[in-house]
Amino acid sequence: MFIQTESTPNPATLKFIPGVDVMAKGTADFRSLADAKRSPLAERLFGISGVGGVFLGADFVTVTKTEGEWHHLKPAILGAIMEHFTAGKPVMLEGGPAAAQTEEAEDEIVVTIKELLETRVRPAVAQDGGDIVFHGYREGIVYLQMQGSCSGCPSSTATLKHGIESMLKHYVPEIVAVEQV
Repeated sequence: MFIQTESTPNPATLKFIPGVDVMAKGTADFRSLADAKRSPLAERLFGISGVGGVFLGADFVTVTKTEGEWHHLKPAILGAIMEHFTAGKPVMLEGGPAAAQTEEAEDEIVVTIKELLETRVRPAVAQDGGDIVFHGYREGIVYLQMQGSCSGCPSSTATLKHGIESMLKHYVPEIVAVEQV
């Protein structure tokens, strides 16, 4: 098994691409070992000293470090990912849902926002090892959450406010602001 690695805009995060499907549906973001109980892969990665976050995408794993240098952490992370997939272990346990999205009345504006996020934003964010989750729309404000490498990235606020907010306002004039949850 050959696992590719890619840098992300967040210097504390690396994207690992194992060449196999990671999540069949949705994404999962883990910020602590306690959060990772529903994912054997994430739990294993949190067992490596210096790992502070794990994000699971469709075909990639994004790892955020809390300390240490990548040249010391990377071999252990590559080994853990490789061993997990070659052993055929599940990425998520049964009953371990992917990232939950807030239930919202599906009015026309919400449908348009979700479609724009899915078709224009999510693919670009996934290239950087992250994801964006819609949390709601109330009184002209769209509530979004950046995950994976995008969570805590120095440029995520600029991406959210200048890129995503501008694009959404262009297509949906009722939107007055985009806020991060």
